[in-house]
Amino acid sequence: MKKLGVIFGGMSTENKVSCVSGASVIRNLNKEKYKIFPIFIDENGKWFKIQMLQEGQIKIEDKEQIENVFDYLKQMDVVFPVLHGLYGEDGTIQGLFELLKIPYVGCGVLSSSVGMDKVYTKIVFEKAGINQTKYVYIRKYNDKFIYVDNNFNEDIMNLEEISKLTVKKLKFPMFVKPSNSGSSVGISKVNNEKELRDAIIEASRYDKKILVEEGINGREVECAVLGNEDVQSSCVGEIRAADEFYSYDAKYKNQESKTLIPAEISEEKSEEIRKLAVKAFKSIDGKGLSRVDFFIENGTEKVYINEINTLPGFTNISMYPKLFEQVGIKYSELLDEVIELAFE
Repeated sequence: MKKLGVIFGGMSTENKVSCVSGASVIRNLNKEKYKIFPIFIDENGKWFKIQMLQEGQIKIEDKEQIENVFDYLKQMDVVFPVLHGLYGEDGTIQGLFELLKIPYVGCGVLSSSVGMDKVYTKIVFEKAGINQTKYVYIRKYNDKFIYVDNNFNEDIMNLEEISKLTVKKLKFPMFVKPSNSGSSVGISKVNNEKELRDAIIEASRYDKKILVEEGINGREVECAVLGNEDVQSSCVGEIRAADEFYSYDAKYKNQESKTLIPAEISEEKSEEIRKLAVKAFKSIDGKGLSRVDFFIENGTEKVYINEINTLPGFTNISMYPKLFEQVGIKYSELLDEVIELAFE
């Protein structure tokens, strides 16, 4: 029986979402195959052992602090970090597992950090020749901003200047995003220059690096991938957001947001997206699993990559497991599969 540490919570804005994913993973794991150790990291970065009740239920209130995290982790045969966002999906905890020589589920240090940083993901996708929307890269610098061009030349500007330059380069509507933040936290859709300035300030509360992208009028589709070298893709699913865009509230609070699996698109379009999903995953040196998000532009039917998510949501209703369920891989089989890939 393999000793499996399932780690959830974490210090990011997605702590609560991660707890739901973690509880769902623990419930669906094969209890005859694994001896499960639920591990909770609180928002201050303290690590706790969690009691496991009958039927794989957990109660986060029943916790006991882990005195020596390294020693505790070293007992495990494998760990499954069900952590979303910073400090969980950005290569930091993956580096810890590498140092301790523990097999772990999911992408490695490089692919996790590149996948988490939207600006650097863009740079890699550009090199891979994957079609994406036009963007402007800005860095916050004290009370000023730095415009970084395609060749990494820098120009220091004030807010007024940077927003004027952005308007020159991109068309409204635009999306303003912190470069490192998950679950659409700190993201705004803007339609004029005043909204753009406010959104740049808002995004800079979450990260010093800011990405402004030209909006696409189109459908939002997603494809899941699984594997290390031999990578398979799921079918394509579509997100019908209830809000202006798939914001944090639309994702987790608004019941009107719907998912269509499979998406109502042609066989050729689906094939194109599935191939691109694998290419995107391999371009960042992905391992194990990821979910890749795209837009299909209305009218032109052109496909644009939006982003890659190296540790997608893992609840029963999350897109990642549901996309694979559609092609015949059940949730618990999927968990076995990603754990196998960790040992590889």
